[in-house]
Amino acid sequence: MFTAFARAFKTPDLRKKLLFTLGIIVLYRLGAHIPAPGVDYAKVQQCIDQADSGGLLGLMQMFSGGALLQITIFALGIMPYITASIILQLLTVVIPRLEALKKEGQSGTAKITQYTRYLTVALAILQGTGLVATARSGALFQNCSVADQIVADKSIFTTLVMVITMTAGTAAVMWLGELITDRGIGNGMSILMFISIAATFPGALWAIKESGKLADGWIEFGTVILIGFVMVALVVFVEQAQRRIPVQYAKRMIGRRSYGGTSTYIPLKVNQAGVIPVIFASSLLFIPSLIVQFSGSTSGWATWIQDHFVTGDHPYYIAVYFVLIVFFAFFYVAISFNPDEVADNMKKYGGFIPGIRAGRPTAEYLSYVLNRITWPGSLYLGLIALVPTMALAGFGGANQNFPFGGTSILIIVGVGLETVKQIESQLQQRNYEGFLR
Repeated sequence: MFTAFARAFKTPDLRKKLLFTLGIIVLYRLGAHIPAPGVDYAKVQQCIDQADSGGLLGLMQMFSGGALLQITIFALGIMPYITASIILQLLTVVIPRLEALKKEGQSGTAKITQYTRYLTVALAILQGTGLVATARSGALFQNCSVADQIVADKSIFTTLVMVITMTAGTAAVMWLGELITDRGIGNGMSILMFISIAATFPGALWAIKESGKLADGWIEFGTVILIGFVMVALVVFVEQAQRRIPVQYAKRMIGRRSYGGTSTYIPLKVNQAGVIPVIFASSLLFIPSLIVQFSGSTSGWATWIQDHFVTGDHPYYIAVYFVLIVFFAFFYVAISFNPDEVADNMKKYGGFIPGIRAGRPTAEYLSYVLNRITWPGSLYLGLIALVPTMALAGFGGANQNFPFGGTSILIIVGVGLETVKQIESQLQQRNYEGFLR
């Protein structure tokens, strides 16, 4: 593997792509540390030391690479783009116009990408306004005495400048990701997501060591590293697992030439939904606590929500979280993979599954197989997502800072595998050996 990396750097055009990608990553991390106009950097750092971010706020903090709570120019990170992409993907199933664009090929995909950019900017304005308003009111840091002094100038002009700066920062992040895709090694937004999550690992690991009590925290630190390696191995194993459905294409004679007669397969991944169900479930479970926070109510229902759905370690929260992940796994697979469409395309080009009639029986068979493999995939997602809460509950505060959480480890491993495959394919095009021998 390291030999392949060395050969990649020896190849002039591939070396330029790798160095260009590293340069973009440096710019991205630099922007994640530049405070937005009007923010008191010293008071922000003072409040971050006392912060306890969780739920959706913790999720956004992770995707921004720690820039959200520091209120930097890249505070929103790639979260608006991710949200916009998910929304467009869901709307493609509902709106016939978007579905028609998706079927048009490259031109339709370019149009959908343009819509995603517009929606990203709109969501950045919305999220930026919410972040600035929360920071101005002091609600961004609940237990900080100087939280209301983070933004000293509370005028409309300063607020507008901060929102515009953060929106421009999101647009710049989107542009940097597309530069990596076009001129770098590919998967630009995924690589930026990878870097954002990986950037939080050292601080989270050291926080676990500092809060540990066994052998000056080194026992907890070593346990987290060990669990992290086990989780990485498990995620790699499941992410690579797939059910290959054989497909045979009938031989056709057109004139004097013979076409078809080849064999291939349809790869159905065990985790077909990826990390989307975990993000959906986390976002939905944060809504009740958000309503309580902004309503300021102290009635019975508000107290019940505070007791059961805020800390994240209550059995009710764990059970609902697990059920939501399983539900969204099935939901996302149902809208992202259409067995009827796949069966129609196979029938159109003379393809069939051995032993299964073309048309409706093929669609029913694909649906049956997909449901069977989605069950272990959804249960696996739920277990991975609950590891930070359950595996380290005995180490006090370690579970709150556990860096190998479900969402982060799924993204890290998924993007890492895809990036390795991209570099490997480019090496093989130049007659070099790949990473796997």
